[in-house]
Amino acid sequence: MRRKEFLKYIGGGSLALTLTPNLLLAESLDRVPRESAHKLTILHTNDQHSRIEPFDVSYTKNPNQGGFARRASLIHKIRNEEKNVLLLDSGDIFQGTPYFNYFGGELEFKLMSMMQYDASTMGNHDFDNGLEGFLKVLPNAKFPFICSNYDFKNTILDGKTQDYKIIVKDGIRIGIFGVGIELNGLVGKKNYGETVYHNPIEVAQHYADFLRRDKQCDLIICLSHIGFDYEDQPEKISDKHLAAKTSGIDLILGGHTHTFLKEPLNFQNKDGCNVIVNQVGWAGILLGRLDFYFDKNKNIKNISWNNQLIDESIIV
Repeated sequence: MRRKEFLKYIGGGSLALTLTPNLLLAESLDRVPRESAHKLTILHTNDQHSRIEPFDVSYTKNPNQGGFARRASLIHKIRNEEKNVLLLDSGDIFQGTPYFNYFGGELEFKLMSMMQYDASTMGNHDFDNGLEGFLKVLPNAKFPFICSNYDFKNTILDGKTQDYKIIVKDGIRIGIFGVGIELNGLVGKKNYGETVYHNPIEVAQHYADFLRRDKQCDLIICLSHIGFDYEDQPEKISDKHLAAKTSGIDLILGGHTHTFLKEPLNFQNKDGCNVIVNQVGWAGILLGRLDFYFDKNKNIKNISWNNQLIDESIIV
């Protein structure tokens, strides 16, 4: 996948995203100011859909691309190169291959745990075996599910997910929350039971304020499974709406619409500051990567990125 060089100033020109064309991110780090006091590497996926193995070589769209083993190998390589790595997912881990039909999500959770995912949110397909099916395989997930706008208090998932999570890397406090799509009309009622859906924009603003002001977080990340954009339904809540109608969020890692973004996009929030949005398609074909560089006061100074293709070039 081609990577275009671009320089965009964020937050009144104080921040910049940089990328060297046709080079992997690790080869372009000399373009980042050496005075950066802290560095955080964020890796992310979305809409894996039980695609454990690569697509067949005869598959017309993505031949021989994807695969959990290749992704694990790449993540291992990055962790050997970088000190502070965060690995996140934006939902729809389940459904799409016979692996899910046979194992019910157990295999996906075990493999993600082996890759040491730090957190995920739930997508609509993660309800496909009902709340009972999700709960049955949940012990295999050695990482939390962060679901901020789903209220599970009258269901068997009460207390099994988290509203938010704070992770500290190299002194940087990272606040993470997650929002999911409206389940009514998309998921059968019997599959989500008494789960209550709350407006993701209102919930996002609440947790952005809470994590920034009360918990003193330096970076706010939203794991979103509401979709990047809906051209045929412009009023439907999406990541574009979420970015524009809230404040305090630094990064939205999206899912649901299987959108292959060539590069992370910037949107202005309601205060006129920029929010980065990224989504890496589906089926584990890409591994998203953003490197945040902070000064000694923990202010973001630079961001570099690489949505890396997972193919036969990844040595397992």
